[in-house]
Parts: sequence; C-alpha cells; structure tokens
Amino acid sequence: MARQDVNRSGEMEVFARVVELGGFSAAARAFRMTPSAVSKLVARLETRLGVRLINRSTRKLQLTPEGTAYYDRCIRILDDINTAEREAAIGATPRGRVRVNTSVPFGLHWLLPLLPGFLKLHPGVNVDVALTDTVVDLMEERADIAIRVGPLRESRLLARKLGESRMVVVAAPAYLADHGTPRTPADLAKHNMLGFCFSKQIDGWPFRESSGGIVSVPPVGTALVSDGEAMQRLTVAGAGLSRLARFHVDADIKAGRLVPVLEDFNPGDLEPIHAVFVGHGGQLPARVRAFLDYLVEHVKL
Repeated sequence: MARQDVNRSGEMEVFARVVELGGFSAAARAFRMTPSAVSKLVARLETRLGVRLINRSTRKLQLTPEGTAYYDRCIRILDDINTAEREAAIGATPRGRVRVNTSVPFGLHWLLPLLPGFLKLHPGVNVDVALTDTVVDLMEERADIAIRVGPLRESRLLARKLGESRMVVVAAPAYLADHGTPRTPADLAKHNMLGFCFSKQIDGWPFRESSGGIVSVPPVGTALVSDGEAMQRLTVAGAGLSRLARFHVDADIKAGRLVPVLEDFNPGDLEPIHAVFVGHGGQLPARVRAFLDYLVEHVKL
C-alpha cells in the first residue's frame, strides 16, 4: 500500500509538466523548484512504480511506453480533480469544455444544428467537435463523448441510445438510366456498389430472401470512401449504388436526387445510434452529463 504522506496528485502534476515542457529545468521554473528537486521527484516516482518513465539524455527527455501510458492517465486524473473542484465550488453548474467525436453524417445532419440551442442553454460550456466515421479510442483522443452509428463493439464504455435509423439502398436517377435498375439482389453483380475504406461491424449488404432468410452481398465496386457524407455525395453524382441510413438521404429522396432500390428485399434492419462515454463509478462531470441529456432529449430518430 502506498504511504499516506505521498502526494500522488502533486507528483502527477510535476511529471505531466516535465513532459509538456520537455525538461526538468522548465518544469522547475514553472513550480518554483530546483531542477535537482524535480529530477529527484521523478526518480522517486519511478522507484515507487517500479518502472522507468523517462529515458534521459544530454539533449532531450523521451518517454518510455510505460511513461506515455502513465502520462495519459495523469492528464485525465488531473482534469477530473480540476473538474471536481470547479463543480464543488459552483454547485455543479455545467462549465468547461466538452470534446465530442461524431460520425460525419450525424454531425452534419443532427449534432451541429443542435449546438446553438445547447450553447445558449449552457453558456459556461464550450464544445469541441471532431467529425470522422472512423471509430476512435476515447482515451487516446481525450474525447468525452463519441457518437457511434451501428452495432456497438464490446467495451467498458457506457452508452446512451439516441435512436435508430432504417437502412436503404439508393442510386441517382442518372446512374439508373445508364445502368438499369436492379430488380433482385443477384442483379447487383452487374452494378457498381460503393463501399467504405474503414472496417465496419457489418461489411455486407443484407437482403431478405423469399424464403424468409437473409442473404449478405459484399459491396464490390470501383470506389471506397472514408465517411458517409462522401458516400452520399458520390452516390448523388451518379457513381453507383450505396447503402446508407435513411435519415442521411431522406432529403435527397424527397428531392428526387436519389431513388431507393430493392425495397422489396429490404430486411428492415435498423442502425442504432449511441452516445458512448467513459463513466467512473457512474460519476460524470456536469458539462458531459448536460450534453448527453440534451442529445437524448432533442435527437428524434
């Protein structure tokens, strides 16, 4: 058991500053300590942990893999401490920065339009939004919330369901005029099926068979894209067929820019949409909880 007189949060703060400033001397100036005192503190920390955190040389300091992992944890712990102190001081009023990672379609069609209302309701909160369809590591990206579209992978993350959207295969009228309209899933072998260049939980396009079973058709085509918004634009331009969430292409269908195909074989599967986040014993910063509550209340899918 660690000695009770060890100021672990203080050690973490000094260690993090050494990493961020790139040396003992710079960190010592920041804390009004001597470089020797900072060096000894880091050495004591390494001794207690039983690992080397920093490789020292005459020119620079370099984190070991263990040091990198420890630094990342330190940052989150120190941020939690700061958040706890701020919230205790102001009665848990939502304040601070919320970092959100979202898929491109959900971000453009739902999240960004909702942001002005949230920011007006919570003027003490700032929101950083990163749009990508790639599944990111929340810890690595230091994100508070990620919007995940599709089945969730097994993880220790907590999740709140925002809704679900029916999937649909679509094509532009110009593409169908040039290549014909597929009447059965087997006809897709003659068509250009657009795909994604990142790993998805479900790779094939599912279709309902007359027997009641489900057949999966892998998308084979001449183009791969990195996100749903690029897929939607490529499809509207007439490059081929795509399978997208209905909420993403509903406006295009109503405007006649896209046409649903193979609806008689649509299995009616729904793509769930979740907000996932890291929960420490059920405790969340007020700023994160406020954002989650706002999403759940206002996203209608």
